[in-house]
Amino acid sequence: MCLGIPLKIIKIHGSEAVGEMNGIKKTIRVDLLPKLKVGDYVLVHAGFGLEIIDENTAMETLEAVREVEEALKEK
Repeated sequence: MCLGIPLKIIKIHGSEAVGEMNGIKKTIRVDLLPKLKVGDYVLVHAGFGLEIIDENTAMETLEAVREVEEALKEK
């Protein structure tokens, strides 16, 4: 199973961009996203931006990840 994490794009440099989530910044490849712009949310897997997603979808996904983290802490 693969898990894609949403990042908000804060910088773009050619085919690389910097995305941020919860204060953590990550440099990713964005070759597959020619229409990407700063402020977009991107679904990222293995260091590659795969898809531009809307903010609501990004927030729902991040909340689901937080819920899983909390559930794992309770075990």
